[in-house]
Order: sequence, then structure tokens, then C-alpha cells
Amino acid sequence: MPIWNCGGCDLPWPCPTRKRELRAEYADAPVSLALYLGSYLVQATEDMPCTPAGVLHRRFLGWTREADRSTPAVQHRSTATMPATWHRDEPEQPV
Repeated sequence: MPIWNCGGCDLPWPCPTRKRELRAEYADAPVSLALYLGSYLVQATEDMPCTPAGVLHRRFLGWTREADRSTPAVQHRSTATMPATWHRDEPEQPV
């Protein structure tokens, strides 16, 4: 691991094959995937101290967001407002 290359193809880890495997394995758990890869990012920064942090971030974590580009990262609430309280003598307002 100190050189962080794939044992099968000798490309930088995670290689394209491992990325596909990780996406499939963590398809329903993207936060778990990020935590898993984040732990490897920490180890890699110790093993490769001269590598810029941005390069390592893209390599270990940046690719995980590429598949999610079609869906928004944050779901926004409706902007409709409701009165804080409703009194019986006030007419009911449509929602």
C-alpha cells in the first residue's frame, strides 16, 4: 500500500475496475463509501506526504460524486409558508 497502486493492474488505487466494484458494493450506502475511502485517504496522505492534498482528494473521494451529478446533493424544502397557529374563528386557508 505505500505506493497505493492496484495489485492487479498496477494503476493508481482505486483503479477503474475497483471503482466500479466499490460503486456496486456501496450502491445503497454512499456515506459508508465516503467514510471507507476517507480512511484510506488519511493513510495515503501519510504514505505520500509530497502529493498535493487536492490530488489525493480527487483520487480517493472526488470520483464518488461523479455518479451523483444527475441528482441534487441537497433536497430543498418547499418554500410555501404556513401560519404558526390557526384559530377556529379564522377561515381555513388552502395549503
